[in-house]
Amino acid sequence: MHSIKINEKVYTVSEGTLLSDALMSIGGNAHHPCGGKGICRKCTVLVDGREELSCQYVINSDISVSLPEERLISTDEKETIIAPAEDILCLDIGTTTLAMEVLSSQGEELSCRLTGINPQGVYGADVISRIEYCTKNGVESLQTALVATINESIEYSATTADKMYVSGNTTMLHTLLGVDCSSMGTYPYKPQFLESRCISAESIGIRGVKWIETLPCISAFIGADIVAGINCLEAPSEGKYNLLVDLGTNAEIALVGCGEVITTSAAAGPCLEGVGISCGMSATSGAIYSYSEQGYRAIGHTEPRGICGTGLVDIVAHLLRKGIVDETGYMEDSYEIADGVTITEGDIRHYQLAKSAICSGIVALLRSNNISFDMIDRVYISGGFSQGINIDNAVYTGLLPRELYGRCECINNSSLKGTVKYALGKDDLSWIFTARYEDMSQNTLFSELFIENMSFYNE
Repeated sequence: MHSIKINEKVYTVSEGTLLSDALMSIGGNAHHPCGGKGICRKCTVLVDGREELSCQYVINSDISVSLPEERLISTDEKETIIAPAEDILCLDIGTTTLAMEVLSSQGEELSCRLTGINPQGVYGADVISRIEYCTKNGVESLQTALVATINESIEYSATTADKMYVSGNTTMLHTLLGVDCSSMGTYPYKPQFLESRCISAESIGIRGVKWIETLPCISAFIGADIVAGINCLEAPSEGKYNLLVDLGTNAEIALVGCGEVITTSAAAGPCLEGVGISCGMSATSGAIYSYSEQGYRAIGHTEPRGICGTGLVDIVAHLLRKGIVDETGYMEDSYEIADGVTITEGDIRHYQLAKSAICSGIVALLRSNNISFDMIDRVYISGGFSQGINIDNAVYTGLLPRELYGRCECINNSSLKGTVKYALGKDDLSWIFTARYEDMSQNTLFSELFIENMSFYNE
């Protein structure tokens, strides 16, 4: 046994324990976006004054660990208006964030809104990392962390409710209910369930609520968050389609119109959430979220510490316009954005992969179903990333097809909006039984487009 001193508190751990495991077991919550592979370097801590990756460091002696505050995940990022007891709760479980709304007993009036960080981030930044963790360690830790944070939010809202309606991607709903999600990590990517489930809240440890009802999913990669998002869209014009694009590590795309719903997903990778980018970070205090000729803007109006997804889009667009990055993605030297914050050619390459996957997924879905760009009425950009995205720059860099420019609009947290609508009984989800999912990994057109769209537009 060895002692480990962390920020003035002393703990005892077994010989050979990974420092990351020790931190998670004692609630240190050091962030491991890559799932402990030692790739992202976001879990760097000081061990006896030396920088070490906590996910790679094996404890074989007494040590002193300094865990910088910015490496901690906060569950206290909330906006709230305290209200008396209510009876309807709606929860969206995002891979990165949680969002909950408390509705008045009459259903119409919003009385409380809370947002916070998904605590499962300590086990990996994206869905694949969480599935890999579940495969190796089981689902219990993922469920326990999630339930604890949900209980904190319910307690903070001073609410009791008969039912809580929940949306989220298919993996998040599995972990909430304590269902093994490892089968979604390998072909044929089969989830344990897709249907809506209604269970006793007490059975999974959630307090202040009697029943939990999850919205239905379409496939392993098209979850209840997209189902909810589709249901809060306006109807397209006669003979046309609306397009929902949920930007993230796994970009979900849905065509809705003419009596059908056709969906797909594209593995964009986590660069739009700051992972794999040399100075990348999540959209928290100090992250550069906007960039132009006039300079940068950082979250919290503080000194910049890194670049989040929306900032990355703006920076790439700026470098392209200046000719610093050419149409192939080549950049001679790293480029300084702010003091201590740079972007490298490797970062540009990561962005090329992401933008090509998303744009190619959109175009392949349209062409495979003989739907022209002219038949698209509106393009709705959703997901946490959408809130601050510059559409002009997204189109300019090829993240979105140029043919759809002028028809794009952002819709903040369509998943939660759709869940609220579902909870109020103002929608009909019968369309889900005829919704189709098209696998882009089996689509030769997608493969061709992916190579073609790797390049930036040459003007």
